[in-house]
Amino acid sequence: MLCTRLTNANILTMDPDHPVARDLGIWRGRVVGVDEAVTSLPAREVVDLQGATVLPGFIDSHVHLSWAGLKARTSSIAGLTRVEEVLRAVEEAATRGGGPGSWVSVGGYDQRVLGRHLTAAELDRVGHGRRIFLMHDSGHACVVNTAVLDLLPADVPHEDGLLVEGAMGAVRKLRLPYSQAELADAIEHAGRACLAEGITACAEAGIGGGLLGHSAVELGAYQLLRDEGRLPLRVQLMPGGDTLKPVRTHEHDGIPRALDLGLRTGFGDDWLSVGALKIYTDGGMMARTAALTEPYEGMEHTGQLQDDPDRLTDLIVDGHLAGWQLAVHAIGDRAADLALDALEQAQKARPRPDARHRVEHAGLIRPDQLPRFARLGVSAVVQPNFLRCFGDDYADVMGERRAPWMYRGRGFLDHGVTLVGSSDRPVTDGSPLRAVQFMVERTSVSGRPIGPDEAVTVDEALRAYTVAGAYACRWDDSAGVLAPGKRADLVVLGDDPRRVAPSRIGGIEVVSTFVDGREATGEARP
Repeated sequence: MLCTRLTNANILTMDPDHPVARDLGIWRGRVVGVDEAVTSLPAREVVDLQGATVLPGFIDSHVHLSWAGLKARTSSIAGLTRVEEVLRAVEEAATRGGGPGSWVSVGGYDQRVLGRHLTAAELDRVGHGRRIFLMHDSGHACVVNTAVLDLLPADVPHEDGLLVEGAMGAVRKLRLPYSQAELADAIEHAGRACLAEGITACAEAGIGGGLLGHSAVELGAYQLLRDEGRLPLRVQLMPGGDTLKPVRTHEHDGIPRALDLGLRTGFGDDWLSVGALKIYTDGGMMARTAALTEPYEGMEHTGQLQDDPDRLTDLIVDGHLAGWQLAVHAIGDRAADLALDALEQAQKARPRPDARHRVEHAGLIRPDQLPRFARLGVSAVVQPNFLRCFGDDYADVMGERRAPWMYRGRGFLDHGVTLVGSSDRPVTDGSPLRAVQFMVERTSVSGRPIGPDEAVTVDEALRAYTVAGAYACRWDDSAGVLAPGKRADLVVLGDDPRRVAPSRIGGIEVVSTFVDGREATGEARP
């Protein structure tokens, strides 16, 4: 007997052997079959979907759940466009916080809407003796007041309280780590927001280290959620590259750096597992720190790498030698050159044909770099909503010649590169459907075309958030399609993305989300 049979549905299975179905059978969290294979089988529950569209649950291959959940519960200056308004909001947050010397975090900071960065002196005037920390929305910069600067080593660079990339990391290290209980609550909150958008699985892009690690024992927060039955969706965890440490191993193993006990990609189960090793090579476009081969339009700099190129290359090679799948953050084309060079060097040192290494973001990729992605078998994990939300600004700072190279779609597919959809939540909108709309239209929210030749079809965009996401996360044996033996993770939509006008795709209602064959809720616990 089936546990559940979904019937009277428009099921887009993403399975080329049976692409569209009407009925789907579920038993113990797995798909048993579709249509005639299950139509006559008895079921404990029969759900009539009244013609609704069903897809495999969306996979967001690059998110920051901890940061998203914490940000949602932090004072924010998002939406404020005048310096005076921002300073008043910071002052209100400071007076609501603890006594002098306590930390006050404020989110939603973006200098672009203000026309300039705030300064430490300005924050001093409204800080009332607190330590003020304004996190840039990109995750690659912050602004702090003098009370924080006084705690930093003298060699940490800053410009009037603005710290970027590694310097920002020095500020974060000053603070006590978040507790596992705090992180667990934040993760649950963000996970339920994902469910409400049809996402059933995601990859957490960096824990325990890097720019966005929140605790040296951050993995324990996810285990706590799992133990308490509160983990809302399936999660794959990417340890930060700096969590590796030199190890003494047998010479035949050839492993120079590793996590304790040799833990690496693949450890875990269907609900919680260790994924790729996250390695940062550069910054971001929002903060103007993505590493480019030519200067930003109208500026005199080309961004920056996170570290000495040789040290970054060594880390990438060592991660490969230790058996990791690698997720290399590279937004600018100069950073992509470094990433591709290092991955090629790693594969020559120890060939691993199914390593499935990934370049995270691939924000600006020159035409000559596309064949290298394909030759090396590297997936491109892009964030379409970056251009939907920020495309006007990004196109301006890249200039007319380079703007069409940003967050490509068609270029990757035409070269045989696996195109993977993701959000980088909470940097911007996390909705897969709105991302799919952009991938098809290549139009920003203002209506400006952004690289229209990079548009893909609706089916190709949906594949990026299902089949390709499963491949990039090494879940393709169990997820990404609705076929016998696969997980019964699916999303029910109020309309068919293939049949509506592209401009309506982002507004399609997410009726319900099923994880493990059961309807899940996007509502947070009371």
